[in-house]
Amino acid sequence: MTVSKSKSTLKTSHKQLSVELLWQLKRLGAPSMSPDGAQAVCAVAEPSVEENNIQSALWLLSTLGGQPRRLTQCGDKDGRPQFSPNGDWIAFVAKREQNGKKDEEPQLYLIPPDGGEAKRAGEVPTGVADFKWFPDGQRIAFISWVWPKLKGTQAQADKLKESKARKDSAFATEDAVYRHWDHNLPMNRVPHLCIMELASGRVTDLLEGTDYEMPRREPSANEFDISPNGKRICFVHDPENGQNAAPRMALAEIEMKGGKVQSIRQLLKEKAWDFSGPAYSPTGEQLAFLASHQALKHTQPNHLALLEFAPHSTFKSNIKAVAWKSISAKWDREPQMPLHWSEDCSALLCKAEDQGRQHVWRFDIATAKPSVVSEGGTVHAFDEASGQLVTLIDRAIHPGRMHVTKVNESGQALSIESKRIEYFNDDLLKDLPLGSTEEHWFKGANGDDVQVWLHFPPGFTKEKKYPLLHTIHGGPHTGPGDVWHWRWNYHVFAAQGYVVANVNYHGSSGFGLKFLDSITHKWGDLELQDMEACTDWLRKKPWIAKDRVFATGGSYGGYMVAWMNAHVKPGKYQAYVCHAGCFDWVGMFSDDAYGWHAQELGGWYWNDMEKVHAQSPHSFAATMKTPTLVIHGAKDYRVPDAQGLAYYNTLKAKGVDARLLWYPDENHWILKPANNVIWYREFFDWIKRYDPAFKKKK
Repeated sequence: MTVSKSKSTLKTSHKQLSVELLWQLKRLGAPSMSPDGAQAVCAVAEPSVEENNIQSALWLLSTLGGQPRRLTQCGDKDGRPQFSPNGDWIAFVAKREQNGKKDEEPQLYLIPPDGGEAKRAGEVPTGVADFKWFPDGQRIAFISWVWPKLKGTQAQADKLKESKARKDSAFATEDAVYRHWDHNLPMNRVPHLCIMELASGRVTDLLEGTDYEMPRREPSANEFDISPNGKRICFVHDPENGQNAAPRMALAEIEMKGGKVQSIRQLLKEKAWDFSGPAYSPTGEQLAFLASHQALKHTQPNHLALLEFAPHSTFKSNIKAVAWKSISAKWDREPQMPLHWSEDCSALLCKAEDQGRQHVWRFDIATAKPSVVSEGGTVHAFDEASGQLVTLIDRAIHPGRMHVTKVNESGQALSIESKRIEYFNDDLLKDLPLGSTEEHWFKGANGDDVQVWLHFPPGFTKEKKYPLLHTIHGGPHTGPGDVWHWRWNYHVFAAQGYVVANVNYHGSSGFGLKFLDSITHKWGDLELQDMEACTDWLRKKPWIAKDRVFATGGSYGGYMVAWMNAHVKPGKYQAYVCHAGCFDWVGMFSDDAYGWHAQELGGWYWNDMEKVHAQSPHSFAATMKTPTLVIHGAKDYRVPDAQGLAYYNTLKAKGVDARLLWYPDENHWILKPANNVIWYREFFDWIKRYDPAFKKKK
């Protein structure tokens, strides 16, 4: 099966971007490059509202001009593909049925890039979370949640069988870190780094019998790296073993010999710092990583950092503490994982936000100067091999697309032009009218320039008046802008006839540390000033209807609309939508990120209740009068659903118009296709109920 630009495989009669059309679009995953740079492999997800699921398969994309080719056919959710170092295999993670055996946990699979049947690489009773190839292509390192005191694969398998046979559902723990996002962490288990030998399928737990464990929250392959000679593995670990709700991670290094662990040493462990994202240089003489000075302040960004090993030193002779240095402290932007070395070791490639966009940057080590290699929109993922840089980029006006850019051995782009290498969604989006997206600036709190992204309806003209719809981002330390948002799609909103505004209020990322940190210990203050300044600025435009203004938001954006309901004079906004919003900062202590509360709010509630309540919307409920749609998922551990229920109950008790949309099977995000369709419909119906233009039509 191929997808080309010239041939139309699907026809659509949609006259606007609707939620139904949104759920027909394919969603591309992160690319992995073949060693020769000729191909990239990625997972492509295909949603179905009718089946209420999302299936994904692996596709090969040619960087040389060939057509995309589907590689896997039989899996429901094939993901995380990676080319082997010599390019003869692609490994991926999936739950499948093979040879009459159905996977109970995700397993590693191998498939040749030329096609054929995928085969299970081996048996891992506790499953595979993420992985990386060894340079020799004969072994794979992976993360698995294991019982730390058990020895051997069979003991893990027996314990897993015993655990699944339990009749009770009790969860007992004494750890500070015990659940994340929408699930309890596996009880009494921790994430370990393991190795699988592909020839035999033999599995070895590298951390067995030690106190080392990897980060419990979303452990990934970005948290470890393998040296070019395959003899050392650097990994991120939690030095407090789950006993700190706001942990600071350390780096350790394993010495391998003959496929076995010789020793493990602490590489970098400093109470003041949080370390992450290790990446060995191509020569193995340097280690790049991210370092954040958390003791200075919790909002301190990650900096690029380097550790240099002594030339030709052996592992044992380098036991003493090693010196490291931050190399990007003067760059007022925050680099993100993964870090990718240039071939000549002169630079690091990474992603970083910059004023509502996210690019791939090249950071020159000698000069400490950053420069953009591949420009967003929003670059979500990238990989590079043999001078071919492949990027997954979306913009507000189109979903994710895959591009290739030629770079030299120093990681510098050889051309400002990039080449598109797939056209998965072009047929569905062809001839679909979309409005424009524009970046604007206005004067906000403290007289600072504040950015707002405006998304206009199709056929917009300044001769007409349009309703204004704020969609307030979460975080608060994020910075959306030129991005295609699947759950809050700005152009789906705009297609309903709204001018959609996304304000990057004080506290947003991508504008420097001072701007990001400005709201610390006084949440709601500067952000509200920014929102009000933007609304006032837009209401002066002749094309905005002053009596048709709405504010909506999710997570911290939900907090903001609750805060606005209490602090803005009723009538300025006709209605609010609060999705997964924070309402009561004391009640929020049941969330999975409670360790950061005092850092953000300026104190624990038991020590400074007055300060915490001063930043909590529920404290000002007496003045809330604006109609609100409250949306929440029962499996939301980031903002537990009691927050939404308390807000809704408060409004109902006060006699304020309110509606509750509650999902028993969703988390912080509404992810199931059928549920998401209802989300959009409820959203639009609520706004229209309080839109004077629709009232007149009735």
